[in-house]
Amino acid sequence: MRSWLCLAPLLAVLGGCLASEDALVDPLVPPGPPWASTFALDHPLAGRIWQPAENRFAEPEVVVAALLQSSFALLGEKHDNVDHHRIQAWLLGRMVGGGRQPAVAFEMLDTDQQDALAGYLASHGRDAAGLGEAVAWARSGWPDWAVYQPIAQAALDGDAPLLAASLPRRTVRAVAKDGLEALGAAQADSLGLDRPLPPQEAANLRLEIVETHCNLLPDSMVDPMVTVTVAKDGHMSGALVRGASLPGRDGAVLIAGGGHTRTDRGVPWHLRRMAPEKRVTSIGLIEVDPEESDPAAYAARFQGTLLPFDFVWFTPRADEDNPCEAYAEQLQRAKERHLNRQAD
Repeated sequence: MRSWLCLAPLLAVLGGCLASEDALVDPLVPPGPPWASTFALDHPLAGRIWQPAENRFAEPEVVVAALLQSSFALLGEKHDNVDHHRIQAWLLGRMVGGGRQPAVAFEMLDTDQQDALAGYLASHGRDAAGLGEAVAWARSGWPDWAVYQPIAQAALDGDAPLLAASLPRRTVRAVAKDGLEALGAAQADSLGLDRPLPPQEAANLRLEIVETHCNLLPDSMVDPMVTVTVAKDGHMSGALVRGASLPGRDGAVLIAGGGHTRTDRGVPWHLRRMAPEKRVTSIGLIEVDPEESDPAAYAARFQGTLLPFDFVWFTPRADEDNPCEAYAEQLQRAKERHLNRQAD
């Protein structure tokens, strides 16, 4: 798949991504060999960082310096790649170790879980180990809490508040059914969702959703998924702005799928309208393609001539599975349910 959305917002409501094994994060050295991933380990791009706007490679310290100077840091992942979570935890650790005091927001947590999250932290302080159980993570469909725990621990070690950034699943369903009106005029207006994506970006998002669902979706499902994705991006942007305004905070970090952190139409696009004076830095964590060693060529996978991130950190691959084969049955069931509901 070219996108890092967990299939898509509607399918994420039904169940999620693949689980992964845990890996240790070295607080002093950027994550790298030995990799937790097991495929394409010797790829020439594995572990390298590309700076698209400069058309050159960058060192990890350049990325850290950019994050230290940014109000909003967006760390975009492929959900089932443990090395992506290792890198996210390391970058967050470097930020708080460098004196930053951000709030840390997770796409994987929705606002219905915020009270459980706050209750756990109130009684367990800086221990992230039991947080997954406290928010019923095992029922969420995301990869095992163990791979996200080091990210949360890095935040808590820096005394950073943790925020649930995503829309509740019941709201996702409502938006898919009734459009942005399901959010209510006040919320839609506060998030700037009354102003749509530029037509070309909306068309590209639609095409991305079709392709990342293996061209199996009925047309009637595509536009609702576009609306849900835009709503989620706007909602997460609002969470970041609110998090950055909390007492003692000097910015916010987002942990999310890479599709949400792309600079052309994801959360950065919304942040540029909500907080135009603030600097945003987006990191895209991308698995290497065994057939492609030119970093600039990866832009074609994102429907453009330039990769839509400030930095791209390449990693080996978590697996060699064909997602269209792995999720064919799930996609077909979702399609049939949707068509049956329409028939009713």
